[in-house]
Amino acid sequence: MQRILSTYRYVNHPLTGDMLAKIAQAGISKVEVFCASSHFAYRDMQVVRELADALGEYQLQLHSLHSPTERSSAPGRESSAPISISEPERIRRQDAVDEVKRALEVAERIPFQFLVQHMATGRQSFDPRAIDAAFSSLEHLVVFAKQRGVTIAVENTPNELGSPESLQKFIRETHLNELRLCFDIGHANVGEGVAARFELMRDRVVTTHIHDNHGEKDEHLLPYEGKIDWDAAFEGFAGAPEPLPLVLELKEQSALIPSLDQVRDVFDKIEQHLEKKGVRTARA
Repeated sequence: MQRILSTYRYVNHPLTGDMLAKIAQAGISKVEVFCASSHFAYRDMQVVRELADALGEYQLQLHSLHSPTERSSAPGRESSAPISISEPERIRRQDAVDEVKRALEVAERIPFQFLVQHMATGRQSFDPRAIDAAFSSLEHLVVFAKQRGVTIAVENTPNELGSPESLQKFIRETHLNELRLCFDIGHANVGEGVAARFELMRDRVVTTHIHDNHGEKDEHLLPYEGKIDWDAAFEGFAGAPEPLPLVLELKEQSALIPSLDQVRDVFDKIEQHLEKKGVRTARA
């Protein structure tokens, strides 16, 4: 099983070589880097070169980038200016697309497979203008990404535009057939449940976000610390067209970051659970 960790765990801190060294020492083989400018300044080519050097030094691979979701903000603070590719206002939408393109340009220096992209922000409700805006954005971004060897994987999020039903309908109606999906198990658990949500997305899922919650809010807990039915979840994954990479996406909890010992232990537990259920996942 590939052991992939999202740097969202460190999003309130600058991404450093020391962090990556410790991730590698914990037995992690790949990372997904979260594109918050205060964490990873994806527009700064010197920062990108330093990341490339550190990944090489510690024998880590870049599995994916998470597309930027907010304007530049100080560490530990929420930005008041979200980045949305479904923004109906043209200037703001074009600015959002430009930010995503700058993130995609990282692939010119560090190859990676997927860009995980949100369709909408916050609790954004369904709006035909937003659908048209997202189509305009993604029609351009899919081509831009493909030229750099990257597949865009749109993530299910807890809003109407980002629901599994809406994402599949969007792809069918726009014929953007090169779009793929990232199944976020925590987001699916806030609502109608994991198994049903995965089934709706199953044929297009190429990567995942793995974390836990209690079904009420997006907590990003270690797996098995919340109320997700992991037996049912892994049985669903067994039906995927291809073995899926499992990307552990945690976050700080009240200034406490889950330790890398805990991360290693939970990967061990997941691997044992998958073997018991006979589920194949993407191999390292």
